[in-house]
Amino acid sequence: MPSFDIISEVDTVELKNAVDNSNRELDTRFDFRNVEATFSLNKEIVKMSAEAEFQLLQMRDILRGNLAKRGVDARAMETKDMVHTGKTYSQEAIFKQGIDTPVAKQIVKMLKDSKIKVQASIQGDKVRVTGKKRDDLQAAMALVRSSEELDKPFQFENFRD
Repeated sequence: MPSFDIISEVDTVELKNAVDNSNRELDTRFDFRNVEATFSLNKEIVKMSAEAEFQLLQMRDILRGNLAKRGVDARAMETKDMVHTGKTYSQEAIFKQGIDTPVAKQIVKMLKDSKIKVQASIQGDKVRVTGKKRDDLQAAMALVRSSEELDKPFQFENFRD
């Protein structure tokens, strides 16, 4: 029986490249000259630190631009609140790997409500979708891609006939 898996992952190599490119861009920008501003990456957490709050907002835009250039979907990024310590402001951006259980349940419910002849089951941090026809599976993929309420990047893997 044909099946595929719905996953949500971020390519960590491309994430590292985007952070490195963002740091290089900070060195060349005129508005960040003589300013202590850096991006640092620790696993899937990017820490941005700068001297002013508006500079952090600019840094977040720089990071988003470099993520887009490297093919990483910025919807996987969740930013925490700004923290002010001493003379520096910092903010963390966390990149989520896998599908949370509430989102997975929402995907399963959405597929059941759509009346497409597929079955969806939650398997850890991914959702397995099976059906009798390849066309039904492709319709399920299109439905998940077009969903506005999920607001998360999804990839499809292990497509088997």
